[in-house]
Amino acid sequence: MGNINYISTRDIKQSHKFTSAQVIKQGIADDGGLFMPSEIVKIDEKTLAGFVNKSYDEVAAYILSLYLTDYNKSDIADIAKQAYSMGNFPDGAVKVAKINDKINVLELYHGPTAAFKDMALQIMPLLLRKAFDITGEKRRALILVATSGDTGKAALEGTKDIDRISTLVFYPKYGVSRIQELQMNTQDGSNVDVCSVIGNFDDCQTGVKKIFSDPEIKVLAEKNGIFLSSANSINFGRLIPQVVYYFYAYIKMAETGEIKLGDKIDVTVPTGNFGNILAGYIAKKMGLHIDKLICASNMNNILTDFLRTGIYDMNRKFFTTMSPSMDILISSNLERLLYLLSNPEENAKYMADLKQTGIYVVSDDLKRKLNEDFIGLSCDENSTDATIKKVFGEYKYLIDTHTAVAFNCAEQYLSESKSDKKMLVVSTASAYKFLKDVYSSLTGKDEVESLSLRLKLHDYTGVKIPKALDELAVKPVRFNNTVDIDGMRDYVMKELEK
Repeated sequence: MGNINYISTRDIKQSHKFTSAQVIKQGIADDGGLFMPSEIVKIDEKTLAGFVNKSYDEVAAYILSLYLTDYNKSDIADIAKQAYSMGNFPDGAVKVAKINDKINVLELYHGPTAAFKDMALQIMPLLLRKAFDITGEKRRALILVATSGDTGKAALEGTKDIDRISTLVFYPKYGVSRIQELQMNTQDGSNVDVCSVIGNFDDCQTGVKKIFSDPEIKVLAEKNGIFLSSANSINFGRLIPQVVYYFYAYIKMAETGEIKLGDKIDVTVPTGNFGNILAGYIAKKMGLHIDKLICASNMNNILTDFLRTGIYDMNRKFFTTMSPSMDILISSNLERLLYLLSNPEENAKYMADLKQTGIYVVSDDLKRKLNEDFIGLSCDENSTDATIKKVFGEYKYLIDTHTAVAFNCAEQYLSESKSDKKMLVVSTASAYKFLKDVYSSLTGKDEVESLSLRLKLHDYTGVKIPKALDELAVKPVRFNNTVDIDGMRDYVMKELEK
């Protein structure tokens, strides 16, 4: 296999090629597109079988080395070992829990911020720092992050006190849980900053994208020896580490006898920005034995409607739900899927339509391709509430609000399809990050949202409180800045002048 180059999803002529180090540094393409590799690398059955009994960092190093071909393989192995160390993941990076004869749950919340974003954001900053050496970069990086709750904290934790990297996080003031907000606003590190925005996640994400393409900001950054980068899943350096845990989970299921190597499984993923499920799709295209990918949405079910109709229409009511990390109407990573299934010219047209009208309609051929791999299902608030209670009542297994959406959709799919395959439900966060809603779902009590509620949830369930969340009780608040949407640009300007 030769070197892998990267191309923007909107580069119609595909004339501009980049290395992985350049892509990880830059984050988003200058034309507003997202970087994609020149090929999806295949993994054969012998290699897959070779993952059996390997550690998580060993599997990660192998898969990352397939795409980061300008990195030294030994450097990737060292970075993976550091990122997925016992210091960051004392209970192990990933666990697979068997719930019943059909459903297994992939637990991705055992990292330092108790959310699946740790799986990528503990390693991506290390890859970025190494990219400085590979490309001869002399400037420092300012990472801009728009978050719906979990990415922000994970980015802050992953980059704190790393030399030549600073991180600025924007989050919707009334669109995250109290615990998520505390996690961000108590973050330590001399190189981090946090600011809330009066708006929703889509406003934050759109604001950050505009800042990346702002010529005045680019001039000011260059003047001060800074370049802008991203830790959102628009950065391929965030996306490719997420592919790893699908392979690892499959191997764990094989090791325990839940499946045999070569058996196909179905996977249900709670998603709003489409990054997590896209990683599963890439794993499938690499050769992992996944049959259907069930895209689980909450009441903001724009992806469900899109997969069913082929029409992406963001001109709809926005709901603030108990699963806030999925409260999204602009699913950025969907662009990468459209690129893979169509061509750059067709993809560019869809993105132009979305920008101009808020709607695009894919071709019949593209819709057929989508339906070969994806099923769109959704779960409303009442069903989310009931699923948390049901799963704990029946299995003594505690899930958060996002996992509840996925679990409900998985059960919907199993009931409707009569599939004989094992189902892997992706669990993205600890239930302790969403105290008020989880406790209310279990007990029927409408408590005031506060950190002290963690003790009541522990008393009720007996489930261990993640250390990082327990320690929030004694951490001082460092950040309390708030701007409106139009104020994001000025805030970044000030950051660049520091």
